[in-house]
Amino acid sequence: MSHTSRPAQPLRPPQPGDAAETDIRPLMSAFPSGVAVVTALGTDSEPRGMTCSSLASVALSPPTVVLCLRTASPTTQAVLETGQVAVNLLHEDARPVSDLFASGDAERFARTEWRLPLGAGGPHLTGAAHAIADGEVAHAVEFGDHTAVFVRVHRVALREEGQPLLYGRRRYARWSDATSVPGPPAAAPPEPVSPARASAPAAPEGAARVRP
Repeated sequence: MSHTSRPAQPLRPPQPGDAAETDIRPLMSAFPSGVAVVTALGTDSEPRGMTCSSLASVALSPPTVVLCLRTASPTTQAVLETGQVAVNLLHEDARPVSDLFASGDAERFARTEWRLPLGAGGPHLTGAAHAIADGEVAHAVEFGDHTAVFVRVHRVALREEGQPLLYGRRRYARWSDATSVPGPPAAAPPEPVSPARASAPAAPEGAARVRP
């Protein structure tokens, strides 16, 4: 019996009149992640940036990550218009920077240390990031109120001494605190062997042993 495969149906964005939607925010808050600030330069050469925790690797070759960004954000528009982006992974002391770039404050770049190295995809938050990736947009898919942006990474810079900032359950956590859980207790020392037992000859395999 032969079977004819059906082509995959494209995902349908929510439509007016659909049934009440399930709120997935509690689900996603139960999935802790690192914290990133996505940055880009607009077509007016002004810096743009937003906090983002929806980041995942897609492929090692070509090296690709996906960012899920709010479609209406000016940062998203700058990323899509220029095709360039920088991903700043925040270190554990950079919670104020995460809050700043999540607030939409128009002066956030004036209140943050940053620079724009040659070939950067966007501003590098040098005082707040422990890892920074520069890349170019390979593909983008708009769905609902967000856009999945696939970024091909062409450069990564790391600060070896930096530790990640974590976020989950709508709270921040420091990587160094989360990994400082004490290890298992030390094993008990072996019991001392009495002189009589130590001097007793070993019984042959399978023979009965008589205690002294």
